Order: sequence, then C-alpha cells, then structure tokens
Amino acid sequence: MITMNEYASRRKALMQKIGPSGMVILPAAPQLFRNGETEHAYRQNSDFYYLTGFNEPDAVMILLPGRKEGEYILFNRPRDRDHEIWNGRRAGQEGACKEFLADQAFPITELERLLPDLIMGREAIHYPLGLNKEFDEVLFRIINQLRAKIRSGAQAPLTFADITPTLHEMRLFKSPAEIATIQKAIDITEKAHLRAIRACRPGMYEYELEAELMYEFVRHGARFPAYGSIIGTGANACVLHYVTNNQRIQDGELVLIDAGAEYQNYAADITRTFPANGHFSGEQRAIYELVLAAQLAAIAALKPGISWTIAQDIIVKIMTQGLIDLGLLKGRLDDLIASHAYTPFYMHRSGHWLGLDVHDVGRYKVGDNWRLLQPGHLFTVEPGIYISADLPVDPRWHNIGVRIEDNVLITEKGCEVLSHRIPKTVADIQALMAK
Repeated sequence: MITMNEYASRRKALMQKIGPSGMVILPAAPQLFRNGETEHAYRQNSDFYYLTGFNEPDAVMILLPGRKEGEYILFNRPRDRDHEIWNGRRAGQEGACKEFLADQAFPITELERLLPDLIMGREAIHYPLGLNKEFDEVLFRIINQLRAKIRSGAQAPLTFADITPTLHEMRLFKSPAEIATIQKAIDITEKAHLRAIRACRPGMYEYELEAELMYEFVRHGARFPAYGSIIGTGANACVLHYVTNNQRIQDGELVLIDAGAEYQNYAADITRTFPANGHFSGEQRAIYELVLAAQLAAIAALKPGISWTIAQDIIVKIMTQGLIDLGLLKGRLDDLIASHAYTPFYMHRSGHWLGLDVHDVGRYKVGDNWRLLQPGHLFTVEPGIYISADLPVDPRWHNIGVRIEDNVLITEKGCEVLSHRIPKTVADIQALMAK
C-alpha cells in the first residue's frame, strides 16, 4: 500500500523541480458519469491521485514552494450530512489535513476568492493546460484580473508552464510501493485468467468468460477492470480492441483474452490465447509458438541501458522469419522487414508503459533517440499475429488471432516478468484445460 508519506515525498520532489518561484495548480477529475439521478463510479485523474492519494471530485491541489503558512493546499468539498447520507462520506477540510496531510484545506467554493492571493508574486504557474476547460476559464479570469491591477502593484505570473512533462517523467519510474501495488493487480488478474481458461467450453458466450474474470477481480478487491476486457473468439481475436464480447464460442476456435484488474488505481494488462476445446490445431499451434518464441526472445534481451525499441526489433525479425517459414510471406527477410510486409499480420508495437493508467504516461523517445531502459521502468511485452479472413493466404490460416502479453519490470540486473505465473506454453495451457 502506498502511504501518505510517499505522496508527500512526491510533492516535495515536484516542488524542487519547478523551483521556489513557481507554483503548481492541479484540478481533480470532474464527476462525469451521471445518468439522470444515477451516480456511477468515480475515477480520479491519475496525475492528481499520484500527488495526493485523494479520490474525491470537486478538488484542486495547490503547491507553493517555500510558503510559510504551508506548501500544500487542498481545496475540496466540505462535510455535508445531507449529501453524505445519500452519497457517502467526504473527507472535508479536517480530513484533508489529518488524513491526506494537506498543510491547509479550504472549501472548494472558496477557490476563486482565495486563489488570487495565492498566485500573487509567483513567477510561473505549472498547470495542465486544456485538461479541464471549465477550470481553464476560472484560472485565466483570475490571471486577467491580476494583470489589470499591475499598476497598483499586483504581480501576475510571467509564464505558464505545462506541468505534465515533468510529472509524467516522475511517474515513469515506479517506486517499490507502486511495484507492490501493481503486483497485487497482476496477482488478481492471474486468478481471473486461470478461472476463465478453466471455465471455457465451446457453446459458451464470450461474455460468460468476462463474467468469470469480473468475479475474480471483485472478490479480491479490484472492483473495476483497468480497461474494457477483450474476449475475442475466432474472427474476433483478430480485432485488436474488440470489446463487444457477445458471440458464441465455437468448437475449434481460439479464444483471446486481454484483461487486467485495477487495484488501488494501478493497472495490470495481460493477454493469453488458448483453444476453446482445449487442443490447438496444427495451424493454431504454429502461429502460437511463433508468437511465444518472439515474446520470450524479446524479454530475454531486456535490461538497463537497452533501447526501448529493442523488443520491437527482435519481435519483428523473429515473426517475419516465421511467417516466411510457414509460407505466409515470400521474399528475403531484410527486404520484408524494410518494406514492413509483416504489418498485415502484426500491426502494433511491442508494448507500452504500465502504471496508474493502462497505457501509462512517459515519453518513448528523448529528443530524436529511443529511450534507454532504466530500473523502475514497467511495461508490457505483447507481440501478436492476426490472420483475418480478408488476407490473401490459404484459408486454413484464416481467423487465427494470437497475442501473448506480460508485464515486465526493469531491475538493476535485468528484468522480471511480474505475470510469469499465468501459463503460456502449449503444453501448460492444454494441461490446465484438461483438469
């Protein structure tokens, strides 16, 4: 579990980066999911949560380096018994200070009145422009009011700076507590995948497997998936972001499940592919083992100092050669790679950062160069081959879609596959389904 002291350390680190003359203003995510009188689950903005651990809407975080009265101010909803009877407890201003370690807290209704004095004299405002248009208008209105008083001695900020690049670089490096939280999300996801694989039978509907996943997610404390679960069978396994999940599973088809739990706002993201009837056909096995070989080789190469793109390069080379060997591509390996001839079969990259967001923040390139991997980087490795029925190949290959995805942490000595306990060899999958 991530402690409030860790959130405080993050705020201190961010204030050191922006310098003593700046300030940070960050609004919480608005409560968007209302349907008439029905309240839907709230999900906090990940940047806001990273710095505060505060999971209520209608809040604004202010960081003021060096301010004597306190550097961390939280504007949030006041306690209100009538509202809390209907919608649950609020932290209020006392809770913001006592539970969430704010130096000062004020009702959110006081923000526009108090913010001008907090801004006064600060040279730069670090703020995520464009994230919240309504709050942009409030902030610009206050700035214009200060600028109109400049001849009376008011000091309006000289510059606006986008806080997201600095904050996202911090988020890219996972702390031990973050890794432990993501590991918990992965452990829950492991249980869910195993349950769904064991439960699968021809004749079921895809959404029945989704129900098996959700049962394990919720019963272990992950109330929500990290993203819309993908349960694609047959032709649907060749649709990368298929989430309809309403088709009947046919005997002889492959089932692709791409699903991850969200635990305490952190995501897992794991994909496994398996035969609906428990046995791979010859063509299915050939494609599956090609994808697995590419994934294992890519993971084996990961270590500090290696370029982010090394996994993609290895995957493309192995899978392109494999497609040649199977007769699905024709030509010289180097020429086919140079012309991207593999893209009708493999059209995405090797993976993405993972953390508070399933496609987590952080640059993949620094300047013109691919980022070098460092300890604390955590990401997915997910090669796939998708042979849809419109590709000009022998029909015996049609509607074979395979993706294998694991969550990998870069360590001081190399890398660690955090999701290694979910079976992925042909023998292990068939043995699991035979039980």
